[in-house]
Amino acid sequence: MAFEFIPRSLEQRRQQHLLRNPVMVDSSVGAIITVQNRHYLNFSSNDYLGQRQSQQVMQAWVEGIAEYGVGSGSSPLVTGHTKSHQQLEDYLADQLNRDRALLFSSGFAANQAITQALLHKDADVISDKLMHASFIDGAMHSDARFRRFRHNDLDHLDGLLGAKQHDTLVATEGVFSMDGDDGELAKISQRCVEHDAWLMVDDAHGIGVRGKTGLGSIQDSGLSQHQVPIVMGTFGKAIGTAGAFIAGSDDLISYLINFAKHYIYSTAMPPALAHATLVSFQQIADAQQQQKLMSHIARFQRLCNQAKIPVMASNSAIQPVIIGDPQRCTQVSEKLKQLGIWVSPIRYPTVSKHTDRLRITLSASHHDADIDALVDGLALALTPTSQSQ
Repeated sequence: MAFEFIPRSLEQRRQQHLLRNPVMVDSSVGAIITVQNRHYLNFSSNDYLGQRQSQQVMQAWVEGIAEYGVGSGSSPLVTGHTKSHQQLEDYLADQLNRDRALLFSSGFAANQAITQALLHKDADVISDKLMHASFIDGAMHSDARFRRFRHNDLDHLDGLLGAKQHDTLVATEGVFSMDGDDGELAKISQRCVEHDAWLMVDDAHGIGVRGKTGLGSIQDSGLSQHQVPIVMGTFGKAIGTAGAFIAGSDDLISYLINFAKHYIYSTAMPPALAHATLVSFQQIADAQQQQKLMSHIARFQRLCNQAKIPVMASNSAIQPVIIGDPQRCTQVSEKLKQLGIWVSPIRYPTVSKHTDRLRITLSASHHDADIDALVDGLALALTPTSQSQ
């Protein structure tokens, strides 16, 4: 039978307790989601600042639709690039102190564009071991020589850079998506400058929650375009909309416009979306959501320490609890759902084997009582007795 590997692969995943299926959410209001007519406190959303349901952002989207319609109707190089797209690109470039920025439909597309357009057969690419799958996939399928350094291990990176012979791109993240820790950006950028290598930072989980006006880890650290030639960020997390951008030099952006297939041959993001995204950034710059989120993070860490819950050290919205076994990870997640708390289990191959985890994400939309309920629920769900009942 043709393609018989399909049912075989699915059954293997099922036997390993690793089979994935999407969850249909009936509704979502603030920090509450409704699934199959049951309400849950949602601790699995990347909407870190609650911007997804901001009245100002939603109104901006409606205004954009009134002016442009619901879609862009074309690729950016035909007739899909509007004034709203340009205004967003200009804002990003200005706030990041970069020459230019370029919009993409998703972070996955942006990372794939970088690897497809820049990683030629005589190039080297060196990434942190925990770099996002969208970049790893692109690097593996590029013509460049691909190597990885141990997570935030500067000595290992030094050794790999010492063997540099060609154009070299080093890639890391501002805030890592699964562990919630920070990349060693200042130290890595120094190594890259010393070895005449380019540094690319995927700041998908830093945009919005870091930086004076929400422009992420690069704005927060003050690293220049020379120190970090390529910045990638997304809008579908703390900004609350969708899409992504790449920021860098005029030459880099012009090159991507002419050679990045994910930009050239893709319909531009809806102009209404670009308009709403710009309003979201402007609102973040004037509001206090970052401080509220940091207060929730500190409260959660403190209560977990008091309850002896083994949460990883993280000062970001991402608060992982390592379980280590996919079946038990799913069981703990299900127990939390019985208590009205939604925390998705993250299992291999999304994370390394034996690091299966609850990936808890906090939001400015939560209240102190929500954080307290989460910690109480974790204490119950993680006890051996609760697993056998």
